[in-house]
Amino acid sequence: MWTTPRFADELEAVLAGNEQIAWVQLPYAGIEPFVHLVDDHRTWTCGKGIFAEPVAELALTLALAGMRGLGTYVKSTTWLGESGRNLIGARVTILGGGGIAGALVRMLKPFNCHITVVRNRVEEMEGVDQVLAADRYVDALAGADLVVLALPLTADTEEMISLTELEMMESHAWIVNVARGKHIVTDDLVWALQNGVIGGAGLDVTHPEPLPDDHPLWTLPNCIITPHVGATIEMEEPLLADRITTNIRRFGKDKKLHGVVYPDLGY
Repeated sequence: MWTTPRFADELEAVLAGNEQIAWVQLPYAGIEPFVHLVDDHRTWTCGKGIFAEPVAELALTLALAGMRGLGTYVKSTTWLGESGRNLIGARVTILGGGGIAGALVRMLKPFNCHITVVRNRVEEMEGVDQVLAADRYVDALAGADLVVLALPLTADTEEMISLTELEMMESHAWIVNVARGKHIVTDDLVWALQNGVIGGAGLDVTHPEPLPDDHPLWTLPNCIITPHVGATIEMEEPLLADRITTNIRRFGKDKKLHGVVYPDLGY
């Protein structure tokens, strides 16, 4: 049970000295530091789905705050005019079809949104109006009032949002990233926000991370940043403990484990 998201070299040494280890449990859904260790000789599991509810809650928070203009209002020192758009009845695109997407779809139900999900496996999802294959993600950007990134970081998804994709979005649209900072080309996002290409960005993750104090994203009125707190330690510990307990029991009964990592996919 490797409960730290770091120190891949130390885990590698542990595995090298203990060939009998048949199963490795990693703490988070993102396994980038360990992906080079994942192989077919052992079963690997990660935190896929564990923290879906709190992360989806933050995605909804950032979306509402951004679309209703809170980012501008809280940074202002004077009385401003009206701004903001409704999430109610909005067109929402979610890139990623895992646990976070599923939780967010449930949370969006009272808002009566039109929801499009882009995922690797095209299959019906409850509460979702349209599901598109991953290679069609650009088709889901145009017309969306809100775009949420909630997918793993792989070679295919790194820098998937550059200026080209941002220019396909609506000028009022907000993009919310609760996945990984490297999904978005940061310099392109800065330019797009400065020049009104999109309405704004809500970022729980950035590249680089931590974001330097003097980075221009901090001072943009149409950018809201939280410091990678989709799930805090206080939220994480009981959820991770429950996953570990469940998987240990399933392992003892020779049942399929939750959160299995697939080496060919890298997540």
